[in-house]
Amino acid sequence: MPTKARLFDPALAQLADQLKALSHPARLSILQILAERSSCICGEVVDDLPLAQATVSRHLKVLKEAGLVEGTVEGPRVCYCLNTEAVAALSDHLGDFFDDVLAQAPTSIDC
Repeated sequence: MPTKARLFDPALAQLADQLKALSHPARLSILQILAERSSCICGEVVDDLPLAQATVSRHLKVLKEAGLVEGTVEGPRVCYCLNTEAVAALSDHLGDFFDDVLAQAPTSIDC
């Protein structure tokens, strides 16, 4: 975690890290692809995206580091799957975050 991020609430820092991991359309597409399957070998993900294998691997690494994807080594391949518990928790935290923001916002803003 970057030095400045430690100055904030750890839950907010974690939420920001996970949102940062989702901040690319390829990563959102990867989550959708993995959600459609019970597991997926990296090569199958590459076949569904207009990106090189190395690029897809980097995106999978970012998602794995954020805890949204799990991967296991099977010989020369890595099998990736969606971490449904982490994705559900992220969905809940994001919903709670915006619920709190909206609850604190005035109903009329003169800006």
